[in-house]
Amino acid sequence: MSNHAAEKAIVLTDDDSDDTAIRPFRIEIPQAEVDDLRYRLRRTRWPRELPGVGWKRGVPLGYLIELAEYWRTSYDWRAHEASINRFPQYTTVIDGAPVHFLHVRSRAPDAIPLMLIHGWPGSIVEFLDAISPLTDPLAHGGDGSHAFHLVIPSLPGHGFSGPLTEPGWTHGRIAKAFTELMARLGYERYGVQGGDVGAFIAPEMARLDPTHVIGVHVNALVTFPSRDPAEVAGLTAAEQERMARQKRFQEDMAGYLQIQSTRPQTLAYGLTDSPAGQLAWIVEKFKEWSDPATRFAEDVAHTDRILTNVSLYWFTRTAGSSANRYYEAFHDPTAWTPKPRSGVPTGVLVSLTQDVAVRRFAERDHNVVHWSEFERGGHFFALEQPQPFAADVREFFRRSPTARVPRPQQRAPLAVDQRA
Repeated sequence: MSNHAAEKAIVLTDDDSDDTAIRPFRIEIPQAEVDDLRYRLRRTRWPRELPGVGWKRGVPLGYLIELAEYWRTSYDWRAHEASINRFPQYTTVIDGAPVHFLHVRSRAPDAIPLMLIHGWPGSIVEFLDAISPLTDPLAHGGDGSHAFHLVIPSLPGHGFSGPLTEPGWTHGRIAKAFTELMARLGYERYGVQGGDVGAFIAPEMARLDPTHVIGVHVNALVTFPSRDPAEVAGLTAAEQERMARQKRFQEDMAGYLQIQSTRPQTLAYGLTDSPAGQLAWIVEKFKEWSDPATRFAEDVAHTDRILTNVSLYWFTRTAGSSANRYYEAFHDPTAWTPKPRSGVPTGVLVSLTQDVAVRRFAERDHNVVHWSEFERGGHFFALEQPQPFAADVREFFRRSPTARVPRPQQRAPLAVDQRA
């Protein structure tokens, strides 16, 4: 299969850019692409490494060789492709860009529409194990009346929402596109949940669409002090540790951020050509940002989730377009201007092992009505702790005053074009 034919079979292309219909979608990676992945992994040219440095200078050679070999010989892409395809998926075009999303409706008649937004280097895979607890809480020991209809989009430029064909996809533009997606689906009132960059996009959606967004729940929220010295006076020991954690990140762990926000195209060549390179680039972040208690080498189910996530980036060739989002964010002048405090009720989930959010800073910028802290779980909380994640989301919307207001009739959704 030619490169053009393979791309046409995997992602939306320029030919579809003016088509705004909602179309059913299934992931069907051509076998030639799967074979090519295994071929490239088998022929990886491995570098040398200095002895005894462990993870201090990046992913250790022995670890990556073992993980790449597992990806090549034991990991079953078809099984995980099928597991994603169990959920209804669709594509549409918004503002000229393809948007891929899962749309999983609960059987509960009074379910709350909820969008879940991933970040980088994540994907829709982060939420797969939380779908059932959120759509069918009764089956997981929860209250059956606290269910959700889920909309889980791939960020523009990520996975099957790629590749992008023009620059300018800032966080604000993504937020606007996602409010348009919920309108196309006919949801009059809905909640938004986001982690990583989703914790920036979700509140921005609330600022753009406060009439329809009933609540925002975030995890992995990043907060910053202002220039007022009084703001940092009297910080608790835990808050001081989070500030120190953020400083360590900026000094020692932000190399990827500097590269992706300045030279994403140069990076794209290596990551698009070498699956071992793409694997190392992503797995480093899962290792560094997950709960330290996570047993990466021993937990096959967790490893398979990460490899499915990496595979989506690899098969869709979106290493470059996903990195471009950092470039847009860091070159968007509006991103650094003060924003009005959102009045939409906001819930904040904090991982005590990884997060840096300080409550007083969060309350300055958001209408925080729910704050929860967890000893287990890290940056990828929905993937690492799907049941506590779902329970916290349910609890926030159960207590949120706007979520309890009777919901008006759903807006008429855009008709779904049944042609796949």
